[in-house]
Amino acid sequence: MNYDALLLVSFGGPEGPDEVIPFLERVLKGRRVPRERMMEVAEHYRHFGGVSPINSHNRALISALEEALDARGLSLPVYWGNRNWHPLLPDTVGRMAEDGIQRALAFVTSPYSSWSNCRQYLENIEDARHEAGAGAPAIEKIRPFFNHPGFIETMAAHVRSALDRLPEERRSRAHLVYTAHSIPLAMAGGCAYEAQLREASRLISGCVGASSWALTFQSRSGPPAQPWLEPDVCDYIRLFYETDAAARDIVVVPVGFISDHMEVVYDLDVETRACCDELGVRMVRAQTAGTHPRFVDMIVELVEERLFPSAVRPVVGDLGPWPDQCPPDCCPIGR
Repeated sequence: MNYDALLLVSFGGPEGPDEVIPFLERVLKGRRVPRERMMEVAEHYRHFGGVSPINSHNRALISALEEALDARGLSLPVYWGNRNWHPLLPDTVGRMAEDGIQRALAFVTSPYSSWSNCRQYLENIEDARHEAGAGAPAIEKIRPFFNHPGFIETMAAHVRSALDRLPEERRSRAHLVYTAHSIPLAMAGGCAYEAQLREASRLISGCVGASSWALTFQSRSGPPAQPWLEPDVCDYIRLFYETDAAARDIVVVPVGFISDHMEVVYDLDVETRACCDELGVRMVRAQTAGTHPRFVDMIVELVEERLFPSAVRPVVGDLGPWPDQCPPDCCPIGR
C-alpha cells in the first residue's frame, strides 16, 4: 500500500496561562462535567505556569520519528494535528491537502481501544477531512499497540530504571502500581480498554520479574453519581498500605499514557506523591514511553507493516494483533 505522509494525532494542551480556560472549555464541550471541576483542573495547569508538557513531548517525538524514518529510507513527511488545541487537526489536514498529500497513515498517541482513546480520534479525523473538502487525503489509523513488543520493552526499561532508584535491598519487594485514565463504566463495557491495560501491565511485570502489581485508574472527571473504572490510584495505595503496613516502596507506572500529560505531572507527581508522603510510603514514578529509541523504532515498524503487507505484525501475550480497520460499531461512547 502506498502512503505519502505520517500524521501524528494527539490530545493537545495549552502553552500559556491565557490558553487554559479556552482549552478546557473545548475539551469539555458537550460533556456533563461540573464547572467547579473544570476550574479545579485549571488550577492544575496553573501550577505549571499554564503549560501542558504534552506539546513539547510531541515535538520531540516528531523529531525522533523523522530521524528514524530517514534512517530506514522511508521518505514520509510527518504532520501533527491535535484534537483539542493548536495545531488543530482540521488545520493540519487542510495543510496536507494543500501540500498534495493523497494518502496518509495516522499514529494516534494512545495504545488502547475505547471511544475516547480510539473511536473519537477516528471521528475527529473524518471531521477534519470533511472540513478540508474534496482535496483531503485519505487517512488510515495505525492499529492499537498495547501489546506490541516495542511498547512492552520500552515500558519495562522505564520500570527497571525506576526500580534502580530504590535501595538495592528493597527492590525485590517493591509493588508496581499501574495507572491509566479512568473512563465511565458504560463506555468501558463496550470496549477492550480495561482488558488491554491489564494485559499490558501483566506483560511489563513479567519482563521485569515482578509478581506484586495492580492496575489502578486516575483523573476521573464525570458527575459523582456516574460510575467509572476503579480503583482510584490514591484509594488503592491507602488500602494497600492498610492491608500491608510493611509495604514501603511503590513504583507508579503510567501505563495508560505514552507521554507526560497534565494527568501525569499533576495527578501522579503531585497528588499521588502527596498521598504516599502522608502514609510514609516511598514512591518512584516510571517514565512514560516518550522518545525511548525502542518506542520510536516501534512506530516505524507499525508504519512498515502497513507499507509492506508481507511484514511481520509482532505482538506478545494472549490478545493477538488488533485489526487495522475497526468495525463501524466498535467502542461506542456508552451514554
